[in-house]
Amino acid sequence: MEPEPDLHDLLRTLRVWSPEVTTLPTLDPETVPADPLPLFTTWFAEAVAAGQPEPHTMSLATSDADGLPDVRTVMLHGADADGWAFASHSGSAKGRQLAARPYAALHFYWPALGRQIRLRGPVESAPSPEAQADLHARSTGALAAALTGRQSEVLGSVAELERTSREAWERAQREPDAPAPTWTLYRLRPDEAEFFQGDAERRHVRLKYRRTEAGWLRELLWP
Repeated sequence: MEPEPDLHDLLRTLRVWSPEVTTLPTLDPETVPADPLPLFTTWFAEAVAAGQPEPHTMSLATSDADGLPDVRTVMLHGADADGWAFASHSGSAKGRQLAARPYAALHFYWPALGRQIRLRGPVESAPSPEAQADLHARSTGALAAALTGRQSEVLGSVAELERTSREAWERAQREPDAPAPTWTLYRLRPDEAEFFQGDAERRHVRLKYRRTEAGWLRELLWP
């Protein structure tokens, strides 16, 4: 039997932003747009061009009715003047938490460029027809997963999941416009947006946008 790996030894062998796989661009705070959305769009496109795996995935942090934090990885469905969009079932853990406390945070990490983006703000649900249209514009697998439902509920067995999922796939293929009533499209409208650009000398640039009554305020933060 092989010995168990030593976590601390493994950690000491790892490196962040190895030049073999990471390019660290510069960020000039004097040339950034007045609104965070255009900068996000540019950075997202650059992450895709750099070959960053799954740049459209992000961490979503919420809190439950008691104020206890929770986090998971979800997929970005879009970003525009109305906010950054993601989707889930209204009865899922995140759905229940957002119903109790409709405020959340998003985090993107793109190590190919040494970049992070953090957003915090209130979350609203889009109208149901818009959520259904978003779902039906996606893949058959996405619809099948939505039709399977019961997200975050206790599962009796893997066999039960396989049976229910197979039935959902068959329905999704048979009815590509089948409704998933609990499927909800959420939008986070940021009060704050921080753009982090890593630097090899640890002189990281942290640019923060804060929403004010007069518009977006930009400020730099110590790394």
